[in-house]
Amino acid sequence: MQMRRHSSFVQTLLLAAWLLVIVWQITEHRRVVDAAKADLRNRSHEIARTLNAVTRAVRFRGALFQDRLDPVLNELASIRTNALVSASQLLAVGLLNNEGDTVAAAGQTNLISRESAGEGERWSEDNVVFVLPVEGGSVNAEGGTTNPTVVLPSFRNLTNSFPREVRNSFSSTNLPPPHTNADREFQPPPPDENGRPPEGERPRGGNRRPPWMRGMSDADFKAIAAKRELHGLVLVMSTENFRAGCTHDWWLRCVIGFFAGISALGVGLAWRNTSRNAELQIRLIRASEQNSHLKELNLAAAGLAHETRNPLNIIRGQAQMLGRLPDAPASVQEKARAIVDETDKVTAQLTEFINYSRPREVRRSNVSLAAACREVVRTLGYDIEEKKLRVDVTGETFSIEADEQLLRQVLFNLILNAIQAAVENGKIQIVTQRVHSEGILEIRDDGPGVTDENRAEIFKPYFTTHQKGTGLGLAVVQQIVHAHGWDIACLPNAPHGAVFRISHLKIAAP
Repeated sequence: MQMRRHSSFVQTLLLAAWLLVIVWQITEHRRVVDAAKADLRNRSHEIARTLNAVTRAVRFRGALFQDRLDPVLNELASIRTNALVSASQLLAVGLLNNEGDTVAAAGQTNLISRESAGEGERWSEDNVVFVLPVEGGSVNAEGGTTNPTVVLPSFRNLTNSFPREVRNSFSSTNLPPPHTNADREFQPPPPDENGRPPEGERPRGGNRRPPWMRGMSDADFKAIAAKRELHGLVLVMSTENFRAGCTHDWWLRCVIGFFAGISALGVGLAWRNTSRNAELQIRLIRASEQNSHLKELNLAAAGLAHETRNPLNIIRGQAQMLGRLPDAPASVQEKARAIVDETDKVTAQLTEFINYSRPREVRRSNVSLAAACREVVRTLGYDIEEKKLRVDVTGETFSIEADEQLLRQVLFNLILNAIQAAVENGKIQIVTQRVHSEGILEIRDDGPGVTDENRAEIFKPYFTTHQKGTGLGLAVVQQIVHAHGWDIACLPNAPHGAVFRISHLKIAAP
């Protein structure tokens, strides 16, 4: 019981360890997934900073011209040899206004929608959408409040789209063309007497109006700004590498969990086998002790039976003397015969018991099986003639390795059992045959046979179907047969009778 408790405790501990490994692998997988997502976020920030650095060169006072911004976006979306872009699998890039409309975009622009505006990131099966705010004329990769940055059409289209007086105001500023390097060196006009910038240069919405738009009315400027102000940068990146990495990590965790389970199962089986071996060893020790005790009891019982036969023989002799007295009445003679008969029965049982309890030490020699059968038949000739039986010894002639004395005892008990079972004028067959390198002996009778229920019990001690039987004859036969390494079985003999077959007889070398 204690061993079973220890085994249950160890199995529970192994199961808990395996579950701990599974939880650990799931936690590690989630950490890997979060790290992969963080890596994609970092790459989106790197792309945003790259875009800032490029667009800063073409931006002037919070304004970007469309004809200068589009090549930058197209180049960023189309390059696949760049380590940064190829690793991030950038699919599309776009700039959104405050209403979520696309101001400028490149790549797979169908992936950019109005629903993308206002969200930090949106994950789907094939891609992830990052929306980064535009702050102070630059893309804010770290988050924060947004200030408008205006993306204007090309300078030529812009000036041609306004009235002549507005175009004259553009030219009256005497500024260099906005697409030249002088834009980045331009200094605003000096402030007025109150220390404020001129009217056209005052900040609106956090940005200064470009100098060439000072002649533009506030309504026109606000109309352009409402549609062209930048409030977000949209980056659409493929999650193919992300999903491949997560899948590979998941399968790796599954393999680790599988082998952890196999290891736990192996350790559990090993522990159980060790526990069973320990239990078997304890049982073997106890069985050995009990066997030794039984041997001592058998020897004591055999000695008692042997010593009991001597007074029984004395009783038998005295009863015979009383029955033979000339002046003994008939009742005394009848009682004397009854005492002799009962004494013979008890003596026969004691003899069988002594034979059954005797240790079987097999001394093998080459014995002719057919000759031994014929000799035992001659010994039982009186019983055979009394029932007018016909006994035939047929089959092949060969020698086997056996203890001759024990073999004769087996043949005597089996043939005597067949004689007792056979009907008067019946027939008994003793057949010897060779099967490959082994011999088989069969003793067949034409008596009532043995029922199916009794065939499994017939070799047990003190089980008998004969009134005069002791119940130890077939038990002794089985004991001797097993001591030789043979097998014995009781089979039906069609149409009636029984067959006792001894198999696996080892044929002696010629």
